[in-house]
Amino acid sequence: MKKIYLIVFLIVANLSLFSKEPYESSYEPLPYTNTIFRNANIYDGEGNEFNDIDLIIRDGKIIAIGQDLPYSSDLIEINANGRWITPGIIDIHSHMGVYPAPGVRTSSDGNEATSPVTAEVWAEHSIWVQDPQFALALKGGITSFHVLPGSANLIGGRGVTAKNVQRNTINSMKFPDAPHSLKMACGENPKRVYGSKGQMPSTRMGNVAGYRKSWIRAEAYLSKLEEYEAKSDEAKEMGYRPSRDLELDTLAGVLRGDILVQNHCYRAEEMAMMIDIAKEFNYKITAFHHAVEAYKIADLLAENNICAAMWADWWGFKHEAYDMVQANVAIVDQARNGTGCAIVHSDDAIGIQHLNVEASKALSAGLKAGFDISNARAISWITSNPAKAAGIYDQTGSLKVGKNADVVLWSKNPLSVYALAEKVYIDGALAYDRDSSYEPASDFDVGIINPTKNRIQE
Repeated sequence: MKKIYLIVFLIVANLSLFSKEPYESSYEPLPYTNTIFRNANIYDGEGNEFNDIDLIIRDGKIIAIGQDLPYSSDLIEINANGRWITPGIIDIHSHMGVYPAPGVRTSSDGNEATSPVTAEVWAEHSIWVQDPQFALALKGGITSFHVLPGSANLIGGRGVTAKNVQRNTINSMKFPDAPHSLKMACGENPKRVYGSKGQMPSTRMGNVAGYRKSWIRAEAYLSKLEEYEAKSDEAKEMGYRPSRDLELDTLAGVLRGDILVQNHCYRAEEMAMMIDIAKEFNYKITAFHHAVEAYKIADLLAENNICAAMWADWWGFKHEAYDMVQANVAIVDQARNGTGCAIVHSDDAIGIQHLNVEASKALSAGLKAGFDISNARAISWITSNPAKAAGIYDQTGSLKVGKNADVVLWSKNPLSVYALAEKVYIDGALAYDRDSSYEPASDFDVGIINPTKNRIQE
């Protein structure tokens, strides 16, 4: 009898190994601030500009956009008086929380630099939710951000998308239903980190061999899973599910199309090589990050529906980041008759605070290069395009009826260096108000801002 119980237990335990994914989002929005904005100028994140128009947000959603919209008593009325409204800004490449402030070594948790392939690690398990950088980003209009592991490894682990709300657990910040990403890195970083230890890879060809070995293992693992899943319930009860492997779980998730690949890569020929590897193993690259030489293969990126997440003008700090042009973002945007997917990202705790200005710099460079790009289209580089790359475009990234009310009211045109985010709404809740004495802050901030809290009473 004990033997029968043991067999049943092992079967049940084995079946549960691949059950519902752990660490699900427990996010709940702040209390809604139902609002009607009057007489606003709007960039909708889809490349459209509307002037002297009204916007209604209610119960966390965008309800209506139009002129002379009807007022109801449950709405707070704000006269924008010609000020500008945009979707909330989204940063597709952040390390907030895993490299928090203050920048001390004991909190440097972005790189698991112990093996070239660490697909089993998740960035969210390193995030310090008290990071003061979240609140500073909120003041810059950031409503959502994607946190990635660092770039020391060929395959560095999973990234996570978070709502920019102050919470005490990462699960309560996680963007509901947002897919995980897989951080990959090509070029100098992995070969330098591991080559200096006398390990492989120490060359770019070693990098490529490392990716291919990992995907071969992942294919075999997925094949065993699918073979098991195809069995009848009776056959499943007679055997055992393949043993779980956390590294291969993540890689198999990419091959299934459930996890999005975010690939750190600077040089054009290496991006092209990564596309070839993706085709060899039948997975999709969602975006190349940094992509300093993306302009050289802009048509190839557009043809393969791959975004490029770029800086406006950060380059030259190492050899592989040297061959840059300031029109990089604009060239990617205009590739193949304007079908390119260009994103302006930060990869920086200060840069994330003024991504609107970074987009403006990239736009200015494009106009000087002779491209006809509207202000409204440039706003998509920091709103709808990063939403697409994060897999959350169906919920946010543009001002469309039915989408989440992630909204920023600006003091001036957001592409002006003088523009300030006056009010920031996340899911229709007022998360930041520049005119209010309220300052969003973590418990850690409060201890620093109010030293009397920790003062020893005499």
